[in-house]
Amino acid sequence: MIKAAITAVAGYVPDNIVTNKDLEKMIDTTDEWITTRTGIKERHIENDPKKATSDMGVKAVQLLCKKRGISPEEIDLLICATVTPDMVFPATANIIAAKVGANKAWGFDLSAACSGFLYGVSTGAQFIETGRYKKVVIVGADMMSRILNFEDRATCVIFGDGAGAILLEPTTEDVGIKDFVLHSDGNGATYLHMKAGGSLNPASIDTVTNKMHYVHQEGQTVFKHAVYNMAEVSANIMEKNHLKAEDVSWLVAHQANKRIIDATASRMGVGAEKVMMNIERYGNTTAGTIPLLLWDYEKQLKKGDNLILSAFGGGFTWGAIYVKWAYDGNK
Repeated sequence: MIKAAITAVAGYVPDNIVTNKDLEKMIDTTDEWITTRTGIKERHIENDPKKATSDMGVKAVQLLCKKRGISPEEIDLLICATVTPDMVFPATANIIAAKVGANKAWGFDLSAACSGFLYGVSTGAQFIETGRYKKVVIVGADMMSRILNFEDRATCVIFGDGAGAILLEPTTEDVGIKDFVLHSDGNGATYLHMKAGGSLNPASIDTVTNKMHYVHQEGQTVFKHAVYNMAEVSANIMEKNHLKAEDVSWLVAHQANKRIIDATASRMGVGAEKVMMNIERYGNTTAGTIPLLLWDYEKQLKKGDNLILSAFGGGFTWGAIYVKWAYDGNK
């Protein structure tokens, strides 16, 4: 049976770093307030107005191809998970493909907020498993700084800019994407969304004046839903695949809030030593968090390791993927 294996991973974050101390000078907040509530110490913010989400995706895909030793022309399909596309259309995936020279690939954008990368991986895996394609690239990329109100301390301290990418290839070994459980509930849109910019509230003088093109989040409600649903779906995929806590090598959780990640690990019964964490350096990069984690921890991963990828995002969207790692990352 053909399975989709992750055979390479890469990431990119802008050079410019904004620390909590920097934010103290901009808004009414403190390093202690941000750290205790989120676990974030700094985030990377793109300060070049000519750069867009596709530029971060390009960097990640170029590194991905270099690491795997393939030409971009070998890519069959490129999926970009993002809520900050370069523009409404064309798809950022197509722009990335053009910029890297993936001229034989087709692609599309996938919008599922912070769960976008998981949705993309599960979708891309199907194309591999059917035997239709040999090389599928999944990009998770968001330039959240472009839709943040830096006068709103409830949201601007949380997010950062970044991109990650993985390559999926077929394998007949007992590795790869083993299972996934995905959910969505559109009723959650009330609590986490961007009010304007779509067909409901097209851009106008009024929408700009009323600051409707920024992230709107009702923090407490989102937090409660995230804690419960991320923890439950992670435990559920373990039970479904008869995995015990000792069988799990790593929890690869969406980096939105350290307390949410800790609650998920606790529900799964795994210790802190098995939890990938880089929220303190990147903040919440939305669709970029999980591939950036894999990029950061790649050298610690061993062939056969059981990984649980878990996320919760606006919309609401949430889910988990069970991955058996396909290669030794330190080689």
